[in-house]
Amino acid sequence: MTERSPRAELAEKIAGEITLSEDPGATLRKWRTDFTVSQTELADELSISSSVISDYESGRRASPGIAVVRRVVTALLDIDERRGGDRIRQYARVLSAGFESDIVHDLREYPATVSLSRFYEAIGATELVPGEVDHISGHTVINSIEAITRLSSEEFYRLYGRSTNRALVFTGVTRGESPLVAMRVVNPTPNAVVLHGLSEGELWEHAADLARIDGFSLAICGTDIDLMLESLREFP
Repeated sequence: MTERSPRAELAEKIAGEITLSEDPGATLRKWRTDFTVSQTELADELSISSSVISDYESGRRASPGIAVVRRVVTALLDIDERRGGDRIRQYARVLSAGFESDIVHDLREYPATVSLSRFYEAIGATELVPGEVDHISGHTVINSIEAITRLSSEEFYRLYGRSTNRALVFTGVTRGESPLVAMRVVNPTPNAVVLHGLSEGELWEHAADLARIDGFSLAICGTDIDLMLESLREFP
């Protein structure tokens, strides 16, 4: 059997999400912005008016049919490839790690180590507990709810275990208890953990103690998730 390319896998995923969505226009907009493609740029690629894209995304125009969805997906991937293929490569990295992209939003290795302070500044995070190491060489963004409900203990270990000398960013966090407790079985621990979507007052009361015990930097981040992921795509 011929192995399918990351582009083909990603095309199928995007098309499926748009077609099956209860709000296809919103899903189309999510993927367009995820690729950092403007309505005008997408419209030019499709040789249509940008108002057509706007109408689809706002729901003013009937949901796009399969033929339209196919053209949109192809256009997004073509634009990404002309830019260097960063979005397709990101998806390939997630697949090679053995996880679905709705569990791992982003997985990146940097060409050189960067300071944690620079990483936190890029995503608008606030450090609550300093760690033993003040730099990282990559990051992994994990949907904590999907990971907890869908991954086996072995898969958890494999995901966390890939994360030495990097930052783990957990999204969908309410208090931070579950991801931090789960990390206690992993050795070595990551250099930094970022809990996304909660304030310091909502943080689990033992979170800081666990960070100090295991020696990692602990931070919280309230930046809109789409903006955070966009910032990470341009980082470092």
